[in-house]
Amino acid sequence: MSRLRLLLLGVVALIATACATAEPERVATTTQPVPAKPTVPPRQALAAPYNDRAQALESDGRLREALQARQIALTINPDDAAARAAAVALQAKIEEQVAVHLKEGRAATQRGAQVVARRHYLAVLALDPNNRAAFDALREQTQEVDGISHTVKARETLAGLASEYYGNRALAEVIAETNKLQPNARLNPGMVLKIPEVPGVTLNRPGTRPPPPRAPWPTAPGAPTAATPPPPPPSREEPAEVNPLLSEAREAADRLDYGQALSDIDQLLASSPRNADALTLKKQVLYSQGKQQLDQRKYRDSYATLNQLSKLAPNYEDSATLMRQTRMRLIDEYYNSGIRYYREEKLPEAIAQWKAVLEIDPQHVNARKNLDQAERLLKQLDERRK
Repeated sequence: MSRLRLLLLGVVALIATACATAEPERVATTTQPVPAKPTVPPRQALAAPYNDRAQALESDGRLREALQARQIALTINPDDAAARAAAVALQAKIEEQVAVHLKEGRAATQRGAQVVARRHYLAVLALDPNNRAAFDALREQTQEVDGISHTVKARETLAGLASEYYGNRALAEVIAETNKLQPNARLNPGMVLKIPEVPGVTLNRPGTRPPPPRAPWPTAPGAPTAATPPPPPPSREEPAEVNPLLSEAREAADRLDYGQALSDIDQLLASSPRNADALTLKKQVLYSQGKQQLDQRKYRDSYATLNQLSKLAPNYEDSATLMRQTRMRLIDEYYNSGIRYYREEKLPEAIAQWKAVLEIDPQHVNARKNLDQAERLLKQLDERRK
């Protein structure tokens, strides 16, 4: 019995020793993985300024320069699908405008409006310098034309010369274009100008113009006086002269070519800043263009156009309401683009979008918060690369 008790005590001791020396059971712990911080590829960071510049140029209507900026960005970062899509859209827009200008230029040539045609062909070459159709049209148009020389005298003007040689003051621009002058250029005595022949318009050459009426010879005292001729009938007042640029601007606005209309108006205002008709037309064109761009969801373009209108006429029709609508939608567009770029780990692009928000609305809390966070993160990434 005592031997059995000793045996049991030995087994208990062995079990106790095994439990004391056994390794404690590990408790499984779950740790949250540290989210990977977005990294900005070097190529993408280098291309970002060119993409931003392309966007700004496109908003200003400088499509050719915008396309060149996109092409530079794609040279740096060929894998940027967004930039490539934007470049394709730009090219399509350029081709569309080239077609419109070519059509307008050919129509102007057919009706004999050489100056207008020349402007459209030059607009084509500004968009597409290698356009053969526009180049050939200009080369044919700029062939040497027949005409006469005129030496400018004191107080002569382009409009006066046009009235003298063509009988139409509105053709002053033809003389200006031929001599490479501004439409309302001031003439200096002694200048030699070329007065070109215009198809369909009679050119009054010096030998064919009727001489001015001579004053009657004085009569001797006591000599019988001739019967006094009846006074001529009162002449009707001629209609006020319309500047050719203003007429072309109105035609462009009627066909919804607001860019061309504004170009003509600005050219007129450069020489006549207080021209009331030009200022009135500019307000109308800016309003129509801004409303059209808003309807087309081109919020950036619409905001820039309506902002320009607000400087001329803050209370023009319902432009203030349109401005508020455009501003809100543009802020949303910039802010949401920033969120999308951040999720795609494109920190420079996200920062640019949120900065654009704050330029419009400096009190935008979320944009400010996101901007600070993105800039801190980008700074940390740059420090790690060093």
